[in-house]
Amino acid sequence: MEVFGAESTTAKAETKQDFLWSLNEEPHFSRRKEIMKKHPEVKTLFGYAWETKWIVTFLVALQLGAAYMLRDMAWTWQFWVCSYVVGGTATQALFLAIHEITHNLGFKKFSHNKAFNLIANLPIGIPYCTAFRGYHLEHHKYQGVDGVDTDLPTKIEGIFFTNVFTKLFFATCQILFYAIRPMAVKQQSFTKWHAINWVVQFSFDFAVYKAFGFGPLWYFLISDFMAGSLHPCASHFIAEHYVFVGEFETYSYYGPLNALCFNVGYHNEHHDFPNIPWTRLPALKKMCPEYYDNLPYHRSWPLVIWKFIFDPNVGTFNRVKRKKAE
Repeated sequence: MEVFGAESTTAKAETKQDFLWSLNEEPHFSRRKEIMKKHPEVKTLFGYAWETKWIVTFLVALQLGAAYMLRDMAWTWQFWVCSYVVGGTATQALFLAIHEITHNLGFKKFSHNKAFNLIANLPIGIPYCTAFRGYHLEHHKYQGVDGVDTDLPTKIEGIFFTNVFTKLFFATCQILFYAIRPMAVKQQSFTKWHAINWVVQFSFDFAVYKAFGFGPLWYFLISDFMAGSLHPCASHFIAEHYVFVGEFETYSYYGPLNALCFNVGYHNEHHDFPNIPWTRLPALKKMCPEYYDNLPYHRSWPLVIWKFIFDPNVGTFNRVKRKKAE
């Protein structure tokens, strides 16, 4: 069932002043139990993807090469075009590579995954991978729980981003909200791995600056912004959990942009089985069609951003929230 081919039951979203509060548990735990009981062969899909480390190595090399080529061309039209087309796409892929490796799906050993994420982080320019790991694993364990799941917009975001112009601003700058919101909602304890992430990243940045000036660093940072702005691949931030149909709170996407994004479009499948790597998520869907073929899904990521901005029935209040357990 395509999302945009189905009748939306969120027609009152333009007048409501709150999120979609639910008393039900998040849907993935129960579905995972059912699938495991009916399809025990799913276990054959567990593990890690050996391909991930080589793709990440290529992406890191691509971004370092582009940054070097543009080291003296900051703010030129070539800089902006490359930052959007190459930098935005590669950086979004690195975000999602870090996401894969966060789930220990890049290497067999836990320590190898954590160490390699530091390398994947380098062209992003800011220490990111360790903090992301903590917040993202809570997103899986406590999906929709207010004050814990920092993927959820805050009440202020829900109130403010309600019309075309404010939603356009939100979609353009969504990477900033995803970066700042977690620190405002829930502070993390600063661990040894946070410190390692900071030391490695800022040492790398300083070495780049000393060798080539600020030019490459500007390229990294603008690529970060482009990767979370009005970019086709950035649409997944909204597509994954904003409610577009009924009370469905997770949506998959099976289109061609998955090839650039480590199959993150298979999002229902990923949340059901976060220990299955990106290379085998299509096999999971094929193995269990009775569980996935009838769920609403997006047919176009760019269309998601278009609908988010221009449809008055869709906005930042279109998220399912749950009260934190006492």
